[in-house]
Amino acid sequence: QVLDFGWPDLHTPALEKICSICKAMDTWLNATTHNVVVLHNKGNRGRLGVVVAAYMHYSNISASADQALDRFAMKRFYEDKIVPVGQPSQKRYIHYFSGLLSGSIKMNNKPLFLHHVIMHGIPNFESKGGCRPFLKIYQAMQPVYTSGI
Repeated sequence: QVLDFGWPDLHTPALEKICSICKAMDTWLNATTHNVVVLHNKGNRGRLGVVVAAYMHYSNISASADQALDRFAMKRFYEDKIVPVGQPSQKRYIHYFSGLLSGSIKMNNKPLFLHHVIMHGIPNFESKGGCRPFLKIYQAMQPVYTSGI
Protein backbone atom coordinates (compact mmCIF):
# COMPACT_ATOMS: atom_id res chain seq x y z
CA GLN A 1 0.00 0.00 0.00
CA VAL A 2 1.42 3.36 -1.04
CA LEU A 3 -0.02 6.72 -0.05
CA ASP A 4 1.19 10.01 -1.50
CA PHE A 5 0.81 12.96 0.84
CA GLY A 6 3.06 15.26 -1.15
CA TRP A 7 3.22 18.99 -0.63
CA PRO A 8 5.14 21.72 -2.45
CA ASP A 9 8.88 22.02 -1.87
CA LEU A 10 10.11 24.58 0.64
CA HIS A 11 6.76 24.65 2.46
CA THR A 12 5.78 23.18 5.77
CA PRO A 13 2.86 20.80 5.28
CA ALA A 14 -0.57 22.15 6.16
CA LEU A 15 -1.87 21.08 9.56
CA GLU A 16 -4.69 19.19 7.87
CA LYS A 17 -2.11 17.22 5.90
CA ILE A 18 -0.09 16.42 9.03
CA CYS A 19 -3.32 15.17 10.65
CA SER A 20 -4.09 12.98 7.62
CA ILE A 21 -0.58 11.54 7.54
CA CYS A 22 -0.59 10.72 11.25
CA LYS A 23 -4.04 9.11 11.06
CA ALA A 24 -3.05 6.98 8.05
CA MET A 25 0.20 5.89 9.73
CA ASP A 26 -1.58 5.04 12.98
CA THR A 27 -4.35 3.09 11.24
CA TRP A 28 -1.83 1.09 9.22
CA LEU A 29 0.50 0.34 12.15
CA ASN A 30 -2.36 -0.69 14.44
CA ALA A 31 -3.93 -3.03 11.86
CA THR A 32 -1.33 -5.75 12.54
CA THR A 33 2.03 -6.06 14.23
CA HIS A 34 3.59 -7.01 10.87
CA ASN A 35 2.87 -3.62 9.27
CA VAL A 36 5.63 -1.05 8.97
CA VAL A 37 5.69 2.50 7.64
CA VAL A 38 8.37 3.72 5.27
CA LEU A 39 8.59 7.47 4.69
CA HIS A 40 10.15 8.90 1.56
CA ASN A 41 10.80 12.51 0.65
CA LYS A 42 12.41 13.91 -2.49
CA GLY A 43 13.71 17.05 -0.88
CA ASN A 44 14.17 18.69 2.46
CA ARG A 45 14.71 15.95 5.05
CA GLY A 46 13.58 18.35 7.77
CA ARG A 47 10.05 17.97 6.45
CA LEU A 48 10.24 14.26 7.25
CA GLY A 49 11.32 15.29 10.71
CA VAL A 50 8.10 17.28 11.09
CA VAL A 51 6.05 14.21 10.15
CA VAL A 52 8.00 11.86 12.44
CA ALA A 53 7.88 14.26 15.41
CA ALA A 54 4.16 14.88 14.84
CA TYR A 55 3.45 11.15 14.68
CA MET A 56 5.45 10.49 17.84
CA HIS A 57 3.27 13.01 19.63
CA TYR A 58 0.06 11.78 17.95
CA SER A 59 0.70 8.19 18.98
CA ASN A 60 1.70 9.12 22.55
CA ILE A 61 5.25 7.87 22.02
CA SER A 62 6.17 11.24 23.50
CA ALA A 63 4.07 13.07 26.04
CA SER A 64 4.63 16.56 24.63
CA ALA A 65 5.73 18.35 21.49
CA ASP A 66 9.06 19.25 23.10
CA GLN A 67 9.70 15.62 24.04
CA ALA A 68 8.82 14.51 20.51
CA LEU A 69 11.25 17.04 19.05
CA ASP A 70 13.99 16.01 21.48
CA ARG A 71 13.41 12.30 20.97
CA PHE A 72 13.45 12.65 17.21
CA ALA A 73 16.66 14.69 17.35
CA MET A 74 18.32 11.96 19.44
CA LYS A 75 17.16 9.13 17.20
CA ARG A 76 17.66 10.65 13.78
CA PHE A 77 18.71 7.44 12.15
CA TYR A 78 22.40 7.27 12.99
CA GLU A 79 22.94 11.01 13.15
CA ASP A 80 22.81 11.81 9.44
CA LYS A 81 19.95 9.97 7.74
CA ILE A 82 17.35 12.62 8.56
CA VAL A 83 18.14 16.10 9.79
CA PRO A 84 16.59 17.12 13.12
CA VAL A 85 13.59 19.43 13.18
CA GLY A 86 15.56 22.65 13.30
CA GLN A 87 13.80 25.26 11.22
CA PRO A 88 11.72 27.68 13.33
CA SER A 89 8.67 27.09 11.11
CA GLN A 90 9.04 23.32 11.52
CA LYS A 91 9.22 23.62 15.30
CA ARG A 92 6.25 25.99 15.24
CA TYR A 93 4.15 23.51 13.27
CA ILE A 94 4.91 20.73 15.76
CA HIS A 95 3.68 23.04 18.53
CA TYR A 96 0.57 23.92 16.48
CA PHE A 97 -0.09 20.21 15.99
CA SER A 98 0.37 19.63 19.72
CA GLY A 99 -2.20 22.36 20.37
CA LEU A 100 -4.66 20.67 18.03
CA LEU A 101 -4.23 17.35 19.83
CA SER A 102 -4.67 18.92 23.27
CA GLY A 103 -7.62 21.06 22.16
CA SER A 104 -5.91 24.34 23.04
CA ILE A 105 -5.86 25.32 19.35
CA LYS A 106 -8.86 25.09 17.02
CA MET A 107 -8.65 25.20 13.24
CA ASN A 108 -10.38 28.14 11.65
CA ASN A 109 -12.35 27.02 8.58
CA LYS A 110 -13.68 30.50 7.87
CA PRO A 111 -12.18 32.34 4.91
CA LEU A 112 -9.59 35.00 5.60
CA PHE A 113 -9.51 38.26 3.69
CA LEU A 114 -6.38 40.35 3.23
CA HIS A 115 -7.44 43.98 3.15
CA HIS A 116 -4.10 45.78 3.33
CA VAL A 117 -0.42 45.36 4.12
CA ILE A 118 1.45 47.88 6.26
CA MET A 119 5.24 48.04 6.29
CA HIS A 120 6.80 49.89 9.19
CA GLY A 121 10.37 51.11 8.91
CA ILE A 122 10.74 50.67 5.17
CA PRO A 123 14.44 50.63 4.24
CA ASN A 124 15.96 53.11 1.81
CA PHE A 125 15.21 51.67 -1.62
CA GLU A 126 17.58 53.90 -3.56
CA SER A 127 20.90 53.19 -1.82
CA LYS A 128 23.07 50.11 -2.21
CA GLY A 129 21.96 47.22 -0.09
CA GLY A 130 18.35 48.42 0.03
CA CYS A 131 15.49 46.11 -0.72
CA ARG A 132 12.72 46.04 -3.28
CA PRO A 133 9.73 44.41 -1.61
CA PHE A 134 6.97 42.67 -3.45
CA LEU A 135 3.87 40.81 -2.34
CA LYS A 136 2.95 37.27 -3.36
CA ILE A 137 -0.37 35.88 -2.14
CA TYR A 138 -1.17 32.17 -2.12
CA GLN A 139 -4.52 30.42 -1.88
CA ALA A 140 -4.45 26.66 -1.31
CA MET A 141 -0.70 26.68 -2.06
CA GLN A 142 -1.28 28.27 -5.48
CA PRO A 143 -0.09 31.83 -6.17
CA VAL A 144 -3.09 34.04 -6.90
CA TYR A 145 -1.41 37.46 -6.94
CA THR A 146 2.06 38.89 -7.33
CA SER A 147 2.68 42.62 -7.13
CA GLY A 148 5.25 44.42 -9.16
CA ILE A 149 8.67 44.86 -7.60
